[in-house]
Amino acid sequence: MYNILICDDERDIVSALKIYMQSEGFNTIEAYDGFEAVESVKNNEIQLVLMDIMMPRCDGITAMVKIREISNIPVILLTAKSEDTDKILGLNVGADDYITKPFNPVEVIARVKSQLRRYMQLGGGMCEPSDYRIGGISLNDKTKQVFADGEAVSLTPTEFEILKLLMKHPGEVLSPKAIYSAVWNDTAEFGAESTVAVHIRHLREKIEINPAEPHYLKVVWARGYKIEEGADR
Repeated sequence: MYNILICDDERDIVSALKIYMQSEGFNTIEAYDGFEAVESVKNNEIQLVLMDIMMPRCDGITAMVKIREISNIPVILLTAKSEDTDKILGLNVGADDYITKPFNPVEVIARVKSQLRRYMQLGGGMCEPSDYRIGGISLNDKTKQVFADGEAVSLTPTEFEILKLLMKHPGEVLSPKAIYSAVWNDTAEFGAESTVAVHIRHLREKIEINPAEPHYLKVVWARGYKIEEGADR
């Protein structure tokens, strides 16, 4: 049974989310500011975090940065604002997804399950290979490990899935909408292109020697992204 951390300074929202999660069989842990969220991640075995951005004492963005220093568990940020700046800011510091308040319980549950599917090893896909290699980049889908020139690279679950998707289709250009639909398991919505772009940038920073002049993750203007087959440094 998975443990879901719910963090929001509004106790009614925490209570509502707790009901949604428990109705799906998840265990829940509650926190009411960023400090409590970080401590909960440190002291508990948590598989996913639902966390508000705007909170007193320690906001969700600050807490997100601290959580990413110690864990790669999926984090879904909650925001009362609809502006893209809040969403992109959250993604920039390592969030895997976001939900805008007021939220639909069905959407919350669907997004939580989608992130957990990517994070956990389900043992499916008997015909799928588990090892992928492009030049000096190697990825093992069973162990969830990625190496760049023999050195381990720490990726978030979403970054891992984007990289795996591209490595499964070497040399093929995938549009941002196609990447979003495949990785987020959802129809591409407004802002999907920016969301994908942020994660691609993070991937470049982690696997490329010079992210400004990438050897692997290439952008094909007006079309999308690809990983170069046979690329070498």
